[in-house]
Amino acid sequence: MDNTTPFLAPVPDAESDVIVLRCSDHLHFDPTALNALFAKKGFHAAEEVVCRILEDIAMRLDMLQEGRSESRFDLMFKPARRIRSVAGQIGLIEVAAAAGHVVTCLEQMDGVALEATMARLERGFDVAVSEIWTYREV
Repeated sequence: MDNTTPFLAPVPDAESDVIVLRCSDHLHFDPTALNALFAKKGFHAAEEVVCRILEDIAMRLDMLQEGRSESRFDLMFKPARRIRSVAGQIGLIEVAAAAGHVVTCLEQMDGVALEATMARLERGFDVAVSEIWTYREV
């Protein structure tokens, strides 16, 4: 009786086993909130509101990045919740969802997931700014 365990032959091309994940830059955006805002306030007033909201989100992202760099999860809850709230008000569904997931990572004190989720939030915001201005011009 042979008591040896056969092992699989080594894979000649290791790169064929590597899977590269690519995040799409497709943003989940609901224009309903922006349409209502522009209809209610007029073009210039609505544009000012949108600018203030985007500036607020950018400022909160800076606060999140600062808290992350100092490993101060406790400082990150409020800005993440604020981003989730205001992003939803102007239809930035992906940004609001990512900010909500940042809150979840903070609650679980999961630094690895937080890094990935923060990167997703930052990418989403970058795409959102372009998307809003492109939509506004249409």
